[in-house]
Amino acid sequence: MHRRTGLAAVLAATAATLTGCATNGGGGAADDTDANGTVHLKFQSLAFADTTVAQTKKAVRTWNAHHPRVQIDLIQGSWDNVHDQLVTQLAGGTAPDIIHDENADIVGFAQQGYFADLSPYLSDRLRGNVSDGVWTSLTVGGKVIAVPTLQQTYVVFANTAALRRAGVAVPSGSSLSWDDFRAMAKKLTGNGRYGVGWGLKEPTATIVNLSANFGARWFRGSGSHTDIVVGDAELAVPTRIHAMAHQDGSIDPTSLTQSGGDVLPGFYAGKYAMMVAGSYVAQQIQEQAPEKFEWVVLPTLAGTSTAQPASAQTLSVSKATRHVKQAAQFIDYFVADQNLARLAQSDWLIPATASGRRAVLAQTGGRDGWRQILASGTNSVDAPYLTVKDFPQWKDQIAMPALQRYLAGDLTTAQLSSRLRSGWRQVVGSGH
Repeated sequence: MHRRTGLAAVLAATAATLTGCATNGGGGAADDTDANGTVHLKFQSLAFADTTVAQTKKAVRTWNAHHPRVQIDLIQGSWDNVHDQLVTQLAGGTAPDIIHDENADIVGFAQQGYFADLSPYLSDRLRGNVSDGVWTSLTVGGKVIAVPTLQQTYVVFANTAALRRAGVAVPSGSSLSWDDFRAMAKKLTGNGRYGVGWGLKEPTATIVNLSANFGARWFRGSGSHTDIVVGDAELAVPTRIHAMAHQDGSIDPTSLTQSGGDVLPGFYAGKYAMMVAGSYVAQQIQEQAPEKFEWVVLPTLAGTSTAQPASAQTLSVSKATRHVKQAAQFIDYFVADQNLARLAQSDWLIPATASGRRAVLAQTGGRDGWRQILASGTNSVDAPYLTVKDFPQWKDQIAMPALQRYLAGDLTTAQLSSRLRSGWRQVVGSGH
């Protein structure tokens, strides 16, 4: 859920990079207490925007000033190579004590037993401050493997000038039904303009997440003992997108082959009255949009509910560290409102804690789309695919090309369903 160039990890960490991280203090188990008895814990942060890096450094400085016996040594990591880096570090016992990552990446490591169980150290305040769905997504084998920090959702951005021009009112209320979204898109289409531009070059994550609006599960079971589910709920979102593109003509079919960043210029120019993207895109619009460009975030998309799976950045503790309790105490401090609210605003992401969301709302007054963005993060549910062993392979090799062809109009709904099912059997093998 993090923001990287192309929103994709470069899965090839070089030996030089790995050696450099170890040299800079990648491992904490062997040398974490100095001659004065002060514990030094290494915290690898993946923050990369200047404002977010600054806020992270400030939080660490404040902790260190108030905890002379437990000092945090900050290490700057990168989203681009964190997975391969952790593969090497965790296997070699040289991982940082406190690890910044995301829930989509850490489950596999947790299943191999590399992360400490944080359950005994979670304060009651923190437990009750995060939705059950998020905690479920971070629980492996009954152990809480991470604490969530910031998360993203998918929201609808609208060009308010385009809405006015078409005589379409900005929707009010707490949610926007898919039917009303489709009706709006139709009214906003014509004269060479489209109601929606939607960058779905890599469609699987968006579709799987938004299909939770209709109660979709996609998988039953976990690990290697998993069956795929492709029913009406799972197909609700792709069939609606397909209909808007090929029946209504309200989604530009070309945009479906582009990335979200590719769609932004057309959104600014009025070619698209609306676009659907990760909530963090609000920062790009703030920074890049032409002067006097008017935009708004619409209420959260809703099917039978507004649910979306938790897509969260996380903080975990290496099982190799000798000071799990102290590491957990720092994490509890790091996700307190005074830190999380500042981090959220610096990166336009949503605090995983309810009190953090309230703090951002109070500090921003809900302006610039914050009210709707924060509301979109209140109904986070479990993401069952996170514990599915073969999901990454199915997502890339089966679901992505099948959905791409379906959204291009090259497959029927029945053919899409068949390919998703048969592809899963192909991935897991005849034994499942």
